[in-house]
Amino acid sequence: MVKREVIGAHYGLRDWLAQRVTALVMAIYTIIFLTMVLSLPQFDFPSWKSMWASPWLRSATLLFLLSLFLHAWIGMRNIFMDYVKSTGLRLTLYVLVILALVAYGAWAVQILWGR
Repeated sequence: MVKREVIGAHYGLRDWLAQRVTALVMAIYTIIFLTMVLSLPQFDFPSWKSMWASPWLRSATLLFLLSLFLHAWIGMRNIFMDYVKSTGLRLTLYVLVILALVAYGAWAVQILWGR
């Protein structure tokens, strides 16, 4: 009889589900955003600026970006787990990706709500 040890049960299911949910959020946002852009009376700076004055569009954009960052993190982590065998190098890559995603998130908040 072979005794199998399960490590990290349901780990893959959680990541699979997170990838699907974040992809759905990004798809819905893209459709809404394209509809808004195509419905602008004129594609000029004042119209573009008035569109972005809406707090709900900024919030939806931040939700889109957070979904994008989570989606990217899961994908990059899985690539590193599959193809980078050196534990030290893998940890270094994890830290670099996390730092980059946090910096991108802070930058996005600054762009969306900064004056």
